[in-house]
Amino acid sequence: MQNTKTEQKNIERPPIVVIMGHIDHGKSTLLDYIRKSNVVEKEAGGITQNISAYEVIHKDERGINKKITFLDTPGHEAFSQMRERGALIADIAILVVSAEDGVKSQTIETWKTIVESKIPCIVAINKIDKPGANVEKTKMELAENEIYLENYGGKIPYAEISAKVGTGIDNLLSLILLLAEMENFTGNPELEATGQVIEANLDPRRGIEASLVIKNGSLKKGMVTVVGDAACSTKIIENFLGKMINEATFSSPIRLVGFSKMPKVGAEFKSFKNKRDAEEYIKNTKIEISCEKILSSDGTNKKIIPIVIKADVSGTLEAIEKEIGKIKDEHTLFKIIQKGAGIISESDIKSVATCTDALVIGFNVKADRSAIDLAEKRGITIAYFDIIYKMTEWLTDEMSKRRLKIETAETIGKAKILKTFSRTKERQIMGGKVVEGQIALNSAIKILRRDFEIGSGKIVNLEKNKVKTSIVEEGSEFGMMIESKIEIVAGDIIESFTITKK
Repeated sequence: MQNTKTEQKNIERPPIVVIMGHIDHGKSTLLDYIRKSNVVEKEAGGITQNISAYEVIHKDERGINKKITFLDTPGHEAFSQMRERGALIADIAILVVSAEDGVKSQTIETWKTIVESKIPCIVAINKIDKPGANVEKTKMELAENEIYLENYGGKIPYAEISAKVGTGIDNLLSLILLLAEMENFTGNPELEATGQVIEANLDPRRGIEASLVIKNGSLKKGMVTVVGDAACSTKIIENFLGKMINEATFSSPIRLVGFSKMPKVGAEFKSFKNKRDAEEYIKNTKIEISCEKILSSDGTNKKIIPIVIKADVSGTLEAIEKEIGKIKDEHTLFKIIQKGAGIISESDIKSVATCTDALVIGFNVKADRSAIDLAEKRGITIAYFDIIYKMTEWLTDEMSKRRLKIETAETIGKAKILKTFSRTKERQIMGGKVVEGQIALNSAIKILRRDFEIGSGKIVNLEKNKVKTSIVEEGSEFGMMIESKIEIVAGDIIESFTITKK
């Protein structure tokens, strides 16, 4: 009954849209035109380096004003994880492709992110005003990469636009509202707000602040917002223009000031009407998960080395993470368990306290005394760096030291069984002849019958001419006792082998 009541209170929610694509295909120019502000000039080099969120208003086909929230994600390779994060937060993705340059490798990589995120997509073919623009060629290139547009073998809606002069932008915004209506995005304004963190930083004057996008519910002054074990009393709520507000609801981008610690970017936030409920939630969710459980969820057979990274600013973390991802090994893998801006604290060490081979890296930051003490107690390595390539060199060396040792079986000899004698429960006496290599005492053996392996065992006694020996060479006949659960018969082949770790 409760569920029905909740559903009845659900109302239409504005779509959250992420703009994605190649670095210079016009994403920021598109947002700039839409929101009538100049991101390109404000950002160094014309490249947006932080996810930002903006609200715009556009009339739908019935002439009703509708809100759309846009996320702007960086396009260049170093910030691919930010793009993935943006896709997870958004409801609709817009893939911007230049009609002048066509499909690039980053376009395909971005498309994969969108497909994996399972969110609906619109393709915006940009720069149609350029002299070198070739819209038909771009559509063909998209199809060649399995991005099938409407009327071109698929169902993906598209708009032909010029972000610079504004051609086709109204059509694009109408497509967004039409797609949102089809997808039926809804929310309940009476619930406590939930959503995702899109930015977090330490302001020298105001303290720790974070940008959030509300996905459901409402947030009012006096409530408490929680991200993991970081909490913030909502005394200061700002909208995307930096203006103080008293309340915000779903799809709105907001900034909160005064978090107790740096919230994790990309993480979900929850809000509570009072501090007591928030504290109870934090207490109940701070259950220590064993490192084995964290690492086993990775679905890989590689040895996983857990890492915690802390840096002076969030932007540096992205670059460090990218560098760590480049360190490859056939059998070993680094996995970042925890990351964040600020000094290395005791809680950072606790996050890998149950792990073996854990590494903690501080980039332009140090560890506090309690963290150092706990790391020493648990045998966890902390390393400090201020140059990325030095960190990469050190990690490559550490991976080599901790590399998974692979056991390989090396055949040292083969013998044919000529005759069998007595047999007890798991021991058998027999005679044989070495046909290849040598047979050694105490070596492990494989038992083969008609070229098929039927079992294994161990040579526990070895005699040549009725004299005990440790090795019998090729061509010699010998007697031996084998320990095995398999009954060996005349004609079987045994392979003697050693196990080496590499």
